[in-house]
Amino acid sequence: MKIFNCATTKDNRRELRKNQTGVERRIWNLLRNKQVNGHKFFRQFGIGPYIVDFYCPILKIVIEIDGGQHYFEEEVKYDNRRTEFMKEAGIRVLRFSNLDVLKNLEGVFESIQNELP
Repeated sequence: MKIFNCATTKDNRRELRKNQTGVERRIWNLLRNKQVNGHKFFRQFGIGPYIVDFYCPILKIVIEIDGGQHYFEEEVKYDNRRTEFMKEAGIRVLRFSNLDVLKNLEGVFESIQNELP
């Protein structure tokens, strides 16, 4: 069973890449072009039924940037299911809030670098 970039999520992934949030754009500018220890990241990458913000397939690491909607009870449950799915696939998830990125971009980038070999 193919779990990466399934055809069913293709249009949605493409639309999300076209309409990145400003916060996602800030992180993407740091991750793109192998700027993090030479590792390739993809944005709006499909893993199973989910679309993650950023993914490095070599390291099996997902980076998620969470807006305010992620703190409501239903969204927390949904995010927990997503994270569990990733764990079962051997993928580690790093989560940062929009506020973290806006107020401490350098700290977020440093935290990401510290998680990578």
